[in-house]
Amino acid sequence: MSHNTYTSFTDLNTLGEFGLIEALTKDHPAQQPTSIKSVGDDAAVIKNINEVTVVSTDMLVEGIHFDLMYTPLKHLGYKSVVINLSDIFAMNAEPSQITVSVAISSKYSLEAMKELYEGIYTACKMYKVDLVGGDTTSSPKGMVICVTAIGQASEADLVYRNGAKKGDIICVTGDLGASYLGLQILEREKQVYLAHPGVQPELENNQYLIERQLKPEAQAGAVAYFRKNKVKPTSMIDISDGLASELIHICRQSGTGAFIEEGKVPIHPDTERTAIDFNLDPITCALHGGEDYELLFTIDEKDLDKIRFMPEVFIIGEITDEGDGIKLHTTGGNVHDISAQGWNHFKENS
Repeated sequence: MSHNTYTSFTDLNTLGEFGLIEALTKDHPAQQPTSIKSVGDDAAVIKNINEVTVVSTDMLVEGIHFDLMYTPLKHLGYKSVVINLSDIFAMNAEPSQITVSVAISSKYSLEAMKELYEGIYTACKMYKVDLVGGDTTSSPKGMVICVTAIGQASEADLVYRNGAKKGDIICVTGDLGASYLGLQILEREKQVYLAHPGVQPELENNQYLIERQLKPEAQAGAVAYFRKNKVKPTSMIDISDGLASELIHICRQSGTGAFIEEGKVPIHPDTERTAIDFNLDPITCALHGGEDYELLFTIDEKDLDKIRFMPEVFIIGEITDEGDGIKLHTTGGNVHDISAQGWNHFKENS
């Protein structure tokens, strides 16, 4: 379902590793003053100025984390960067550099790799980070992408998962469950296409959900807002595995409980409509869907007024005593335990 615009393809064997790296990384000057030496030497050199370094790595494996039947390579490159930058923002830090390593099988051409790197560099430009290194190698099957993001913050500004305390307000930066429903639509249309190869996919009415899956954005604006308004969350995490799973991480590491108000959890109208089409409960998709890359954070009650004016922020609950457990207060007046049912790459694909 995804397609290339190229009519002829360049075999990567004609380039060699260094020729490939040069072809993919030339014409991209550094944007960050901390990037002293970029691609082209034995190692990158990054300057630190009175700050600590924050590092995060993610690996994406074809057939487990992405399906190229419906994922354009440019989108894949963009997403592979964004999901790593999201982890840096979740520490209340600013990303500045990335490294990208790719293992590819012989089915990939130079033109395909250029599409992937076009997406990578589009993300770099959008978030003002520099690609300063990495590796390319061959893979016996498919593609593996590994991105490391590097960021900086003052030690005083860093936010961990373990700082939440009783009475803190629980907030999220945007709507949840859309990415999961986007994936369900793409998977459904893939099955239709496989059964009837001539049929065009029906994606027109689902652009929002599909974009949330294929081209997520990291929450740079939230971290900039915290800086500008001199507010520091007590704990923070990005929502990659689902709201429930991430809230459990915060509570376990902070030694607290929590409750979430079902009616306060932000769900986009398209998410609600599509969940019902798939016979799914919208709140279940929001709690367990994952890959939203919003920020889940807690703040001290005294900072509530500063957060009220934050764009696209939703107050969804409160931190409680550990003995109270982690609960969902439903709109019908019931109370349920929240358990983690997020994506498990080992369980799902073993």
